[in-house]
Amino acid sequence: MARTAALVDNLKRELRARNITYAAVAKRLDMSEASVKRMLSQKEFSLSRLDAICELAGLEASDLARGLGAHDAVISRLTYEQEKEFVADHKLMLAALCVLNYWSFERILAEYDLDAAECTRLLARLDRLKFIELMPNNRIRLLVSRAFAWIPDGPIQRLFKEKVQGEFFDSRFDRENEVFVLANGALSKPSVSALLARLRKTATEFSQMRSDDAPLPPSERTPITLLLAARPWLPAFLQKYRRKRDPVARKGAVSV
Repeated sequence: MARTAALVDNLKRELRARNITYAAVAKRLDMSEASVKRMLSQKEFSLSRLDAICELAGLEASDLARGLGAHDAVISRLTYEQEKEFVADHKLMLAALCVLNYWSFERILAEYDLDAAECTRLLARLDRLKFIELMPNNRIRLLVSRAFAWIPDGPIQRLFKEKVQGEFFDSRFDRENEVFVLANGALSKPSVSALLARLRKTATEFSQMRSDDAPLPPSERTPITLLLAARPWLPAFLQKYRRKRDPVARKGAVSV
């Protein structure tokens, strides 16, 4: 029973990390929100419902089970103020990105123009943020969960959109280890829900691969930036061609 309770607690943490509300879960399971809250608080539900919730979150049930032992890997998102601290200190952000990729203290020093004292200071700040545990001899233990993500439209994402997205997209995306896919279409609500679940699952798989590949030597790992996005949208240069509709006429329209 204790293991089941821990599994459900882990599931709730992953839902929070992905901003998936109980209302969204209720809609997916065709249940009331109150029933979902009661089901999760009592920690008793069927495997089919567990699978449905995991699919909504882009998770595998095995991901939840693997996370049971990581009781101290509880950081799935920084606070707004902590992200602002990263934006204000680019070296701190650099250190965070390095440890997210499981780099050692020695690897960071070998790759970047930091001395040992400065690197130790940056890692100590990450330790205070509970981002890592800085152990003796500058060994690093990453404490963020596999669901770790930057705050939606928070300081880090705004920095990307305002300062570096142009640099990111300045590529033909036709070289090795590059891909760019642009697709447009009209989908039903169930199809949109399924699409977003698959994108979340891809992000989770990316984090899992990063973790699985950590033991490999640096020469066998390539830095990769993954950007996933989907939203209802029509470019402004096409929006201007939309036919203006009379709201009064539309309100009184009769379907035939």
